[in-house]
Amino acid sequence: MGASRVLTGLDLPAMEALAAGFAARAAPGQAFLLEGVLGAGKSAFARAFLRALANDPTLDVPSPTYTLVQAYELPICVVTHFDLWRLDGPRGLMELGWDQALDGIVLVEWPDRLGDLWPPHAVIITIKPGIDERRDVTIAGGRESS
Repeated sequence: MGASRVLTGLDLPAMEALAAGFAARAAPGQAFLLEGVLGAGKSAFARAFLRALANDPTLDVPSPTYTLVQAYELPICVVTHFDLWRLDGPRGLMELGWDQALDGIVLVEWPDRLGDLWPPHAVIITIKPGIDERRDVTIAGGRESS
């Protein structure tokens, strides 16, 4: 795994800019795993990432908490946003199209439920709530240090 980087005290615009930066460098075959407690900002990060990648700041990006998965046909490739909160492990992932999704870009909330399906070279983005609605973000992994 590549070196990790820690960013502290990010407000929402800074989080959105960080997500947009990842989107600008994203390519098919990449996986972005979003870790953090409930309400940490995982869905906000995913929403900003998808809007930047689509070049559409109004793109409707609902949280897939209840549907578990949401796919977006974007010019670069299909981007699949998984929210695994309601899964108790990797068993149901194949039914959600996990293997096919890996051909595009995947965003995964609650990646601890992936078990042995954890993608190699994934970028792990851990978001921790801080003071005054700011976030601390740790970035690790990837094909190269981020």
